[in-house]
Amino acid sequence: MRVIVAATNEQLGVLKLPDALRKAQSLGLDLVEVAPNADPPVCRIIDFGKFRYQLAKQEKDKKQPAGKLKEIKFRVNIDPHDYHTKIRRSEEFLDRGNKLKVQLQFRGREMAHQELGMGLMAKVKEDLGTMAQVEMEPKLMGKSINMTLSPLPANKRKRKFEPHTDEELKALEAHGNSSDGEH
Repeated sequence: MRVIVAATNEQLGVLKLPDALRKAQSLGLDLVEVAPNADPPVCRIIDFGKFRYQLAKQEKDKKQPAGKLKEIKFRVNIDPHDYHTKIRRSEEFLDRGNKLKVQLQFRGREMAHQELGMGLMAKVKEDLGTMAQVEMEPKLMGKSINMTLSPLPANKRKRKFEPHTDEELKALEAHGNSSDGEH
């Protein structure tokens, strides 16, 4: 049986299996099959322990959390322009793969009209529906309503609102709104 053999930085070519094994033993390393379905199979002369460690490390890197948790705060009587600005900002957070906590705060007599708050949260959920899925439904906690959204897979995300222009982003950064996402 013939195999394609590659050492650390050089390709040794197509060798017979016993020759490849002898070459690996002479170098004090292992012959590892990296592409068994290829014709002929591809093998590498490497330290097998190090190879397994690197594979485990790659698996660990894949399992890292999707992103940070960003927070957007609303009020019940928010101006439409402010609402659109916050929704566009939310889309940017979700587009980067961050989870989003949406918080609607009530003050004073606003607590008497919780249905307005729930309506606003429903509108947020609908507007961000093409970018995220609801992880935690809107829930009243004290004087605020909280909802958590997690981003959809990158190929399923579709922005509903125009992204910020460079000038708008610079203005937001100057205002202190871009880095923490809590305004």
